[in-house]
Amino acid sequence: MRKLSVFLFALVFSASAFSQTKNKQIKLPNRTADHFMIQLASNFWNGTADSVSGFVKGLNRSANAYVMIDKPFKNSPKFSVGIGIGVGTANIYFKNMEVKIGALTPKLPFIRTDTGNHYKKYKLATAFLEIPLELRFTSNPETSNKSFKGAVGVKVGTLLNAHTKGKGLENAGGTKINTFTVKESSKSYFNTTRISLTARAGYGIFSVFGAYGITNIFKDGVAPVTRLGQIGITVSGL
Repeated sequence: MRKLSVFLFALVFSASAFSQTKNKQIKLPNRTADHFMIQLASNFWNGTADSVSGFVKGLNRSANAYVMIDKPFKNSPKFSVGIGIGVGTANIYFKNMEVKIGALTPKLPFIRTDTGNHYKKYKLATAFLEIPLELRFTSNPETSNKSFKGAVGVKVGTLLNAHTKGKGLENAGGTKINTFTVKESSKSYFNTTRISLTARAGYGIFSVFGAYGITNIFKDGVAPVTRLGQIGITVSGL
């Protein structure tokens, strides 16, 4: 993780050399440099076993937030490099299934509960500290809040938290047993490093983005190789 972070910062340092003129940096006073990015996303798992994917239900929503530094290229101010830091989250919702992330077994248990007591709402949530790096394009950098924007890049993250949350226990017939919330936290089954490819395109402060993990969500051997994908809306500016 440390080596990857150093490598990313080295790329930005190199790119910043292109953003300087002989005496001073190119000045674009009206340029919105996307220093803040907030993303609302829908999540999906790719590669999940059929015995599990059939129990993933609902809108698997989540949010990401980043603070960015933007460095335009010297001779091509329409292009720039952005690097930052922030938190990326992911929620996966299950119906009639529990994920026992606190278990001590070699394999991560996915337990069906459709024939017994089950939670009305149940989710698996993760949060990562992430360093995003983007190669950006703005069609009119002098008024970027009124122009087309596009970016491709990569995010490198380290796991901050993984937990499950169940709420509203019901019996097999759907009759409410209680309204308690049960939460279980553990990182033991998870790959603590995540690398994702990213892309976004839009107009002004709004854009559509996609992200796809090239690393496995789980440690090798504890579950099928599963990768996280996200599709959503980015609000960026300043």
